[in-house]
Amino acid sequence: MSLEITKVTARIGARVSGVDLTRPLTEAEVTGIREALNVHKALVFAAEGLDDTGQQAFARHFGALTTAHPTVGAVEGAPNVLPVDSERGRANHWHTDVTFVLNPPQASTLRSITIPPYGGETLIANAAAAYRDLPEPLRRFADTLWAEHTNDYDYAVPDEDVDAEKAAHRAEFTSITFRTAHPVVRVHPLTGERGLFVGGFAQRIVGLSVGESRTILDLLQSYVTRPENILRHRWAERELVLFDNRITQHYAIDNYDDLPRRLHRVTVAGDVPVGVEGKESYSIEGDAAHYTPVHTPVDTLAPEPAAV
Repeated sequence: MSLEITKVTARIGARVSGVDLTRPLTEAEVTGIREALNVHKALVFAAEGLDDTGQQAFARHFGALTTAHPTVGAVEGAPNVLPVDSERGRANHWHTDVTFVLNPPQASTLRSITIPPYGGETLIANAAAAYRDLPEPLRRFADTLWAEHTNDYDYAVPDEDVDAEKAAHRAEFTSITFRTAHPVVRVHPLTGERGLFVGGFAQRIVGLSVGESRTILDLLQSYVTRPENILRHRWAERELVLFDNRITQHYAIDNYDDLPRRLHRVTVAGDVPVGVEGKESYSIEGDAAHYTPVHTPVDTLAPEPAAV
């Protein structure tokens, strides 16, 4: 195996070379990539010659695929591929993909299609590093909390900015209402790491008022978005980024004027999150069986990796 892993920042991100994503990966390559993902949380690959079919084939090495999205339409002829297109809206808000369903994706892949000449970066944050940064009393408090995640609002567009086109996108996004309670601190099933599992879809702490919830969620979120916990990825043409959706958040920066920006996203089905006491997430409203199977991790729980 000729995989080469080069760190991008101290706490998150690495570039992977020595692998051709247009062909089937060997078992050793899959193992090496998974191990690198466990440590670095986000991996960047050259993706010359990779198309939608190849992106789906690459993602399948890590598990069954979800469909493109629970409510939003896929690329024509590719039901597992979501177009992340500036013409369909700009999600410049911190979030973890699809946490409003019972078992959000375990991993996401993004592939560059159309890149603006400036701006359009994707920020990816290490939620495990954020948890480790918490003062001990706040860490113990967070361990006890659960949050309700929902898609029943538009996390990207303020109400005052909604025109007819944006209203149509919002109606599509919320055409099925989902509400799910997840632990605020999620235990990663492969590494045993604890990470803050919050982000834009987390709207309320279970048992608290909206106002009280917002104060707590904003405080915890401030640790996720510390600059030292963030990879700021400047896209180049024909690149693919793989990130661990269980223990990261991301943000697509709206800093490229009215220029076109398009990525294609393929996500790998995930497991039901588990909190520090071993309790699983539970659904309050909405059935996502049409969107994703439930993944059962088969890897033996590994010791928590050293801080990177």
